[in-house]
Amino acid sequence: MKRIAAFTYGVICYAIFFGTFLYAVGFVGNFIVPKSIDSTPAGPLGEALLINALLLGLFAVQHSVMARPAFKRWWTRFVPKPVERSTYVLFSSLALIALFAHWQPIGGVIWDVQNPVGRDVLYGLCAFGWGLVLVATYLINHFDLFGLRQVWLYLRGKEYRPVNFGTPALYKIVRHPLYVGFIFAFWATPTMTAAHLFFALMTTVYILIAIRLEERDLVAEHGARYVEYRKQVPMLVPRLGGRPSGIDSEAA
Repeated sequence: MKRIAAFTYGVICYAIFFGTFLYAVGFVGNFIVPKSIDSTPAGPLGEALLINALLLGLFAVQHSVMARPAFKRWWTRFVPKPVERSTYVLFSSLALIALFAHWQPIGGVIWDVQNPVGRDVLYGLCAFGWGLVLVATYLINHFDLFGLRQVWLYLRGKEYRPVNFGTPALYKIVRHPLYVGFIFAFWATPTMTAAHLFFALMTTVYILIAIRLEERDLVAEHGARYVEYRKQVPMLVPRLGGRPSGIDSEAA
């Protein structure tokens, strides 16, 4: 029963995550969802900026602190290891849901591309970004990243082993294609409002900080292999004419 409960919990957490991810696409792109990044402003500018900064900060702190090895060692004294990742995914989703619910639109237009071709190109780049995010998660084992592999192995009574380090496909071009996808998704828009610009700036700063934290942990875990990989492959911007990494197993 414990194993069935853990598996059910993991599936529910994943379903909440996937629904949140789909809402995020509509939230940033201003379509379908009832409240988006550019809904009608409802309060003073200063108050809106403060609330939005706190919401983004809440997500950043939760997302980074709970991912650190030291926190995981402490956290798994209370949360069973098979559902640790699912719980992390759940908390990340809840932080995003809070952001969507309490986000304060600001108004004001920074740029507005009216040319139909230009608008289509920017929408296409935004869609490319979201697609790249999903593809990158599958390259590094989507189901492990979001906790399903852990609860599935636990259900079957098998020991969990972390995914091996390696550099499949896009990871031979840049070290963080998932973050590249988010940058495209957040910045490629035909109409950039003040709220959208604030969101894009804050999330980009967080991405750069998160990369430093993640790579510190990866160096600690994989040692010289990751140090060499970091020397060979650029962080976010592909190196024209560069030679791909020679590490071929699965990515960490």
